[in-house]
Amino acid sequence: MRKNFLTAALALGLSVTALPASAETIHLFGPFKTEHGATSPIKGSASAMLDTTKNTLTYRFEDNGLTGPVTAAHLHGPAADGEDAGVLAPINGPYQTRMTGTLNLSADQVKDVLAGKSYINLHTEKFPDGEARAQLTTELTGHKHHMDH
Repeated sequence: MRKNFLTAALALGLSVTALPASAETIHLFGPFKTEHGATSPIKGSASAMLDTTKNTLTYRFEDNGLTGPVTAAHLHGPAADGEDAGVLAPINGPYQTRMTGTLNLSADQVKDVLAGKSYINLHTEKFPDGEARAQLTTELTGHKHHMDH
C-alpha cells in the first residue's frame, strides 16, 4: 500500500512540474566578456529575472573597464555564447555604469531567453558593433565549462 502511494505521489509530482506556462520567475546571470576585438579588461556582470507569465525580463547590470561610455545597449538573440544575433529588445538610456529596467518580450523571445540564447550587449564609440556582452544563463557561475571548447 505504501509503495503505491509513493508511486502515485511521484507521478503526480512529475506531471505537475511538466505543465507548461506555470507562473514562474527564472533568475539568469552572465559575466561581461569583451567581443569584436576589444581587449580592455572588463569587469561586471548582468543578472535578470524572467517572468514567464508576464513575458518580462527585469535586468540589472554593471560594467567597468569599457573604453568609453556606453552609446547603445540591447538584448540580442537567439544566439549561443560567442555567436552574434540581431536585437530582441533595445535597452534605453540614459546609460550609466549601473542600470536596471524591464523589457517586454514575445513568447518566442521568452523561449530564446530560457534556452540561454540571449545576451546583453554594450556598445561604445570605439566598438559600435559591441564591446562587451553578457550571455544570460541559469547557471550562477561565471566559470567556463567543458562545452566551451
